Amino acid sequence: MEYQMPTPGPAHEVLARMAGEWTGDETMLPSPFHPEEQKRTSTNSARMLEGFFLVSDYEQRSGDEVTFRGHGVYSWDAAAEEYVMYWFDSMGGAGGVARGKLEGDVLTFQSRSPMGHHRYRYTIGDGGYRFEMAMSQDGQDWPTFMEGTYSPS
Repeated sequence: MEYQMPTPGPAHEVLARMAGEWTGDETMLPSPFHPEEQKRTSTNSARMLEGFFLVSDYEQRSGDEVTFRGHGVYSWDAAAEEYVMYWFDSMGGAGGVARGKLEGDVLTFQSRSPMGHHRYRYTIGDGGYRFEMAMSQDGQDWPTFMEGTYSPS
């Protein structure tokens, strides 16, 4: 029996919809990290690696000051039938892994860390996407921490 090389499928096409050069307007909502609402802008450069992985480099700014940087790798785990997000950022630490599902045009990842539960929701549309990050101490109540809207640069 001859080995068949894998080929990207429909799950990878979902990730490919987020590939490109993006500019975002973001709102950091009041939280334990900052008591006042804050406005930010961002850029995100994302590309597909061999059709299987979305590789993303993100930078957030307040005016001319860089406030946050991140690097993400997104994939499809066919065995678990889940999306996987690997994330590394300027907050340090070992990086994080979140697992997710697609419902309609909404790709939702969840993870847990010593800081609590985290939810990352991407609503993928034609010509752009929305992002929402929420944090929860109990995994039940999900106050939004950050939200943004991204369009092609």
